[in-house]
Amino acid sequence: MKITHAILLSFSTILLLFSITTYINFRQAELVNTNARNFERSSIIIRHSNRFQRNFLSMVSGLRGYMLTNETFFIQTYDSSTHDNQRILAELKTLVATDSTQQSILRDVKKLNDHWVNDFANPLLKAKKSGEVSDSSKFAFTSLYRTSLTEGAEKKIQQSLQAKFFEFTKYEYDYRELQNKLLTTSTQNTKSISIILTALCIIAGICIALFIAHYISSRIINMTKMANAIAEGDYTVLANDKGENELSQLARTVNNMAKILGNNIAVLKRQRDELDQFAHIVSHDLKAPLRGIDNVVTWIEEDHSFDLPPKVNEYLALIKGRIKRAENLLHGILSYARIGREDKILEVIDVNELLKEVQEYIPKKTGIELRIQSSMPVLFSERVPLLQVFTNLIGNALKYHDKGLGVVKVYYRQAGDKYEFFIEDDGPGIETIYHEKIFVIFQTLQERDHVESTGVGLSIVKKILDDRGLKIKLTSEPGKGSVFSFEWFKIENYE
Repeated sequence: MKITHAILLSFSTILLLFSITTYINFRQAELVNTNARNFERSSIIIRHSNRFQRNFLSMVSGLRGYMLTNETFFIQTYDSSTHDNQRILAELKTLVATDSTQQSILRDVKKLNDHWVNDFANPLLKAKKSGEVSDSSKFAFTSLYRTSLTEGAEKKIQQSLQAKFFEFTKYEYDYRELQNKLLTTSTQNTKSISIILTALCIIAGICIALFIAHYISSRIINMTKMANAIAEGDYTVLANDKGENELSQLARTVNNMAKILGNNIAVLKRQRDELDQFAHIVSHDLKAPLRGIDNVVTWIEEDHSFDLPPKVNEYLALIKGRIKRAENLLHGILSYARIGREDKILEVIDVNELLKEVQEYIPKKTGIELRIQSSMPVLFSERVPLLQVFTNLIGNALKYHDKGLGVVKVYYRQAGDKYEFFIEDDGPGIETIYHEKIFVIFQTLQERDHVESTGVGLSIVKKILDDRGLKIKLTSEPGKGSVFSFEWFKIENYE
């Protein structure tokens, strides 16, 4: 079996186990969420139940108080509690499952409540108001009051309501307890399965790693010995590996290489010289096709922009953006490769004038003010590297600023035989975990389709400073802006 097939099969097995674990955990998370929603619904039901019973007691108290004192305050309490209970019953009906035991209990509660209101409370209120008009009405009210409230019929309704609500809430509590038990059991089972599957993954991974490491390393050691012999000039050495896997094929290839290497030293030297011309190829030959594509797209836009659908024009603009990105990337690679290889020319540099040149070079951003400290120092150093450092740092501060209004400040301070320059902004800031990553070539913190960037600028700055033994620092927190500070010699000397 080929090594790639063995590795693919092994890691596919591990991934399958991890996928099963992930799926089980996902289902458990869904179950937890469902239980949380059910618990929230249950809490609302219980809260409404308790509130209904309190309201009913308020209705009874309000009715009795009004009967005894004739104060309108009690009747207001009665009316508000009555309306609130009607709304509570309507909400409970939507929260309780249709055709459930609770729904049946709820219908009985509504019947008892309506019976109490319509057959006891409202007739008493009507009789009370009529009793104030005539003696006969007063006698009728007294008779109804005695029949309704003193002979126990109304009390039986209250007791029935309390019993129904006790049954209603008990059912809800039992349902919640059952769901919690199911969740606990499921969580324990999921935990056990996850531990077992994870352990299997770890064991399988260790076994696979040990096997592959031994299988590959023994052959690599043989080929390493062969390579060392070739490096010492012995092109007759051969690796004895008759297998059919990739390393065996590699060993045969190395054997074949060893046979022809002695006769191709001159060719190898020529190829090495061709590699030295790579930077020139990048800057010229690779850019030529990009320019050609850009020209074709431009011709299409000029000749047919009004004939093409808007989507096609959008695609053309996208192509041009990608071409521009590729050119910038090639330019960045070339600039990065050239650092430290140019002739070093020292000159007197007025940083004030240098920063004016930077401002002309970098694009301005509406709403973002660039403030430069007055009376910047004068240096004796290389102009172009310092220009590159300022251009990249100030350009990044403007490009990545995420606010409509903001300030980018440039200032300095004395630091012995060096100056320390600062570029400070009040933009989005950078998390601490990315403070090192941003100086790695081709690394960006935002999508390139969101902010056009090659990821080369800060790596160029870092390399320029590293070549001189100088430091660059970043102080930043998310939402609090960033401060880049770097050192530069007052008088640069290469002797």
